Amino acid sequence: MIRVSLLPLCVAAALALSACVPSAPAVRDMPERRAAPAMDRAMPMMNQFGAAQPTPPMRPNAEIAVDFLDLAFVMESGRPIPQLSRFEGPITVSAVPGGPATLSQDLDRLLGRLRQEAGIDIRRVAHDEGPANITIETLPRARMQRIVPEAACFVVPRVSSWAEFRSSRNSRAMDWTTLVTRERVAVFIPNDVPPQEIRDCLHEEVAQALGPLNDLYRLPDSVFNDDNFHAILTGFDMLVLRAYYSDAIRPGMTRAQVAAVLPDLLNRLNPRGAQGGAAPVQPTPRAWTAAIEEALGPGTRDGQRSAAAARAVAIARQANLSDARLAFSHFALGRLSLATDSEASLRAFQAAAGIFERIAPGGVQSAHVDMQLAAFALSAGNAGVALELTGRALPAATRAQNAALLSTLLMIRAEALEAQGRLSEARQVLLDSLGWGRYGFGTSAALGARLTEVAALSP
Repeated sequence: MIRVSLLPLCVAAALALSACVPSAPAVRDMPERRAAPAMDRAMPMMNQFGAAQPTPPMRPNAEIAVDFLDLAFVMESGRPIPQLSRFEGPITVSAVPGGPATLSQDLDRLLGRLRQEAGIDIRRVAHDEGPANITIETLPRARMQRIVPEAACFVVPRVSSWAEFRSSRNSRAMDWTTLVTRERVAVFIPNDVPPQEIRDCLHEEVAQALGPLNDLYRLPDSVFNDDNFHAILTGFDMLVLRAYYSDAIRPGMTRAQVAAVLPDLLNRLNPRGAQGGAAPVQPTPRAWTAAIEEALGPGTRDGQRSAAAARAVAIARQANLSDARLAFSHFALGRLSLATDSEASLRAFQAAAGIFERIAPGGVQSAHVDMQLAAFALSAGNAGVALELTGRALPAATRAQNAALLSTLLMIRAEALEAQGRLSEARQVLLDSLGWGRYGFGTSAALGARLTEVAALSP
């Protein structure tokens, strides 16, 4: 999977404070994370999140079963995977020494969640103990992107080092569809990006090293989605991984064989989802994906981006999509039209808000939209509305452990409090935003730039 997790800015009638935005994949069958802008200095002191509190999957198991099959038996490019592959027995993970300071702690927390929530027998080992099943190596972004230009991080099979990957990258050994039992997998992450991006890469790439290799724009509750609203593994993701490593599923099983055991398996693992059936899945139109990639991917001229996003909205409507894909189309249009048509941008964000609140009430998607709407309110001098919107968004941003989003919401909130003359409260909220900003944005320069741009919103 290739993903982006970033918050680019544009001050116009309001601020384009984005969620996570995908760009076009360079290598379709290499699970990667799309690149975000570089932040090039060492981390200052920062706040960090504690234990995750994921929301349990809320959809029927019959629907989750369809998602499981599409995640496990199709590559992102659309190539079918003939058999399920996974590790067998205890799984070891090692990190090559020399990585960023926050990586070790975030990796330990992730492995603890995988043991507790997904029931996977996985543990960390020292790198000098020999090749682990999953090896995590960090390197400068520029060096990594000389080989895989658009990836922020990625995972490959049958190697345990960057040197091995470089010598094997054009061979059939890199083909995930040829695997039955996974034995060695390498995860590559840049070492010169914000701590949050490193953590997000750990969650996504280690999860793909263990299980599904596809992602689906229709999913509202998963990191396996190129809309990138979710940064850490969700309750849905942990259920999928728990099923992946259950005794009922074995490496080498076909799609039909897995489909036969999934209903009983999911009902056992997730009793709350036993009621209800699966609505017919509406496939994602290729034209819609192409429009989204043109709107948000590299190589597109600025003047063409908003037109491509508008085309994505139209395609989604024509295909009768009323789910996360239509909402994401509106969200992209809102961001990309902000500098040229603020009224259209506001309408697009409001349309996205209505859909997201219907399909994922109180979720991180709504928090991202509320951040955009709060920026509009602050710019218009409506400090009370900005406070209401940021207050509503903060719990979801905290649950999602998105420090960049949390920091930006707090910055907007501090400006709104100051506009109301509540200076002491504003100072305290601003200090809180700085602690999260150091984790989310990475450098003092990047954090200072965000502060300046948010401050410019206030009349």
